[in-house]
Formats: sequence, structure tokens, C-alpha cells
Amino acid sequence: MLRSGNPALKGEIFSRTYSGAGGGTMTLQGTVNKTFILLLLAALSAGFVWSNPGAMMVFTMPALIVGLILAVVPIFKKEWAGITAPFYALVEGVVIGGVSYFFEAQYPGIVIKAVALTFGTLFCLLIAYRSGLIKATENFKLGVIAGTGAVAIFYFISLILSFFGVRMTVIYGGGPVGILFSLVVVTIAALNLVLDFDFIETGVERKAPGFLEWYCAFSLIVTLIWLYFEILRLLSKLQRR
Repeated sequence: MLRSGNPALKGEIFSRTYSGAGGGTMTLQGTVNKTFILLLLAALSAGFVWSNPGAMMVFTMPALIVGLILAVVPIFKKEWAGITAPFYALVEGVVIGGVSYFFEAQYPGIVIKAVALTFGTLFCLLIAYRSGLIKATENFKLGVIAGTGAVAIFYFISLILSFFGVRMTVIYGGGPVGILFSLVVVTIAALNLVLDFDFIETGVERKAPGFLEWYCAFSLIVTLIWLYFEILRLLSKLQRR
């Protein structure tokens, strides 16, 4: 069974029967088009927040909460992805704009570097995947899944500990350990892109329902946003030194 480190991508969705699901079958071009639409929506809302600092202070935290909800809904109701995915992109764009503004204020020039590295990583891994240099074997998938799960557990534990005043300064600081940790997390986030590519290709080959184009585009955006934030964190650590 196909597996993915991205929680939104699970192979069993291709074997399910979706009652009332129309819209033809999934295509690669359709998925690419919808991915660009979601990227555009995220960029528009991020640009709005970036150019309106007052809006950033008001909307960033609510957008973070709403974004978490919208990220979970399609996992259980994939047929709704055509509606929830665009709203998710808009809401996450607000978060991206707010977080980016914060980092840019501290480290001028960091945002354009993070954007370039994020999309550079995307295209390099896509070329490597299409050329066969990187193959999403079962062992590869299991390794990425394990790494992703470990990162999620660590972040959850550190969040809980922070409520009790425990700060993992060694990990989140700009020292060698903190930089190494961020490099590992960036690598894991980047490798999730390979699983996303494999999942999309499998959906096209199996002639999955057309609405899954939105679902797969949403899943790819989730990974890209995670990768962008982790690259921002890494660059900020490097600039502290």
C-alpha cells in the first residue's frame, strides 16, 4: 500500500469509492494548474498582510487557528478539497505574510532567500524525481515517514514543555546543535516533496477522481509551507552567528 509522510497523502484514498464524486479523472496538468492557483492565492494574501502591518497584528493568530482547522478537514472529507483548499491557501497566506514580516524585520533580506531556496529545492527535487535519480521506494517512504513523525512528536513535546517554562534553547538557538537540528528538519521536509510527487503520479496512473487534483495540490502546498518556515528558521539561526 502506498504511504506518504504527508498526513494528507494516504494511498488508500485511491482504492475508495466516492459516492457522488464527479469531475472526470485526475490529470497531471490539472493538478499542476490547481497547485499554481493555490500558490497565487497564498501569495496574494501574504502580500496584503506584508503591506499592511496593522492587519498582520489583527489577523495572523486567528488565521493560524483557522488554517489548522482547514488543514484537517480535507483529510476526512476529501470531496470538499475544491472548497477548503483555496480557503486554506488564503488563510495560510496571512500566516506566511505575518511570519515573514517578523523575520524580515530582524534579518533584512532573509525572506527572499527563503523563498528562493524553497522553490529551488522544489524544482531540483522534481527534476531528480523525474529523471530517476531519486526513487520513492518503500524503504525511502518509511524512512521519511519515521523522520516526519519524530519531528512532529518533538515539536509537540517542546510546545507542551513551553507551557511550563521549559525552553529548549540548545535546539532553537543559533549554536551548532540548533543549526544541525534545523538542517535535519529541512531535509526531512524537502524529502516529503518526493513522496508528494510519487503520490500525484500514482493518482494520475490509477485515474483517480478529478476532485483529488485539488486534494493533491493542497497536500503539496502543505509541504511547501512547512519547508518554507523551516528554511526561514534555519537562515535566522545562521544569521545569528
